[in-house]
Amino acid sequence: MRYKSNMLIKNVIYYFAILILSSCFKEYKGKIKIDGSSSVYPLTEAVAEEFREKASDIKVMVGVSGTGGGFKKFLRGEIDISNASRPISKSEIEQAQKNGIRFIEIPVSYDGMAIVVSPKNSFVDYITVAELKKMWSPESQGKITKWNQVRATWPDLPLNLYGAGTSSGTYDYFTLAINGKAKASRGDYTASEDDNVLVQGVASDPNGLGYFGLVYYEENKNKLKLVPVKATDDAEAIFPNDSTVQFGIYQPLTRPEFIYVNIESAKKPYMHEFIKFYLENAEVLAKEIGYTPLPPQVYKLSYSRFRNEKAGSLFEKRSVVGVNLTEALTENQ
Repeated sequence: MRYKSNMLIKNVIYYFAILILSSCFKEYKGKIKIDGSSSVYPLTEAVAEEFREKASDIKVMVGVSGTGGGFKKFLRGEIDISNASRPISKSEIEQAQKNGIRFIEIPVSYDGMAIVVSPKNSFVDYITVAELKKMWSPESQGKITKWNQVRATWPDLPLNLYGAGTSSGTYDYFTLAINGKAKASRGDYTASEDDNVLVQGVASDPNGLGYFGLVYYEENKNKLKLVPVKATDDAEAIFPNDSTVQFGIYQPLTRPEFIYVNIESAKKPYMHEFIKFYLENAEVLAKEIGYTPLPPQVYKLSYSRFRNEKAGSLFEKRSVVGVNLTEALTENQ
């Protein structure tokens, strides 16, 4: 009996070993390499998962190295698609031209940037854009270190800040929207490209304040307190949600998110099918994972832009802050 049991165990091990080896050496008809933004990753991975079921002979690999890291790989021709939580920058466009990389820019969802504090924080009921600037501007480094320095009625307690790392598109957009210039920020804060690290930091710090994509708040709302934002001192305090983000009410912290597709890669039939599948399913999948989808017309205009191989960025000569995507895409078909 012991012999038979041992043989059974060996046979099971052998069977699973064959399965693993066969999956490792499976021949695919095509491969799609994607990398970049942690904010766009959940949506792209959801699309990829659905697409794998439809086209099991196509290998779709989705990595996370931050928007900046994704663009570096994309501009070296190492990946087919770059997830990005901000538009491609002027210097990155110049690098693309230098390297002979032509790309199609495709918006895929909206994201509201959540401002959060610990649930133990009882004194912050709203915050203004001017107060966020006072906290985060480069000039505040080492000087604005307590809550009552931001608003006199707030307590004399340490101000501990948590935010995106410098290679993150979230960092670029937040600094542009709040401080008026991308990458202009104080440096004395807890930084990470991993939004889950920021969630844990703020959740465990009664004196902390942080920012990251709304989806990460939604996933951790039992650990965090969401703070509504006033665009001006006398404006209404607005919470980010599907409605205020999709209709541009939550400003200036509503941003579009993108994928960038290498035009040479897009010529492959299975790549074309993947992008078509992405844009046909992004609205439903965005809702399922807690993202804010774009208006249906934007997905249609984006697919038309992709099908016509419309290269370049909509944002070379316009700001992404407060942009109307329907108008921008209609003008640039």
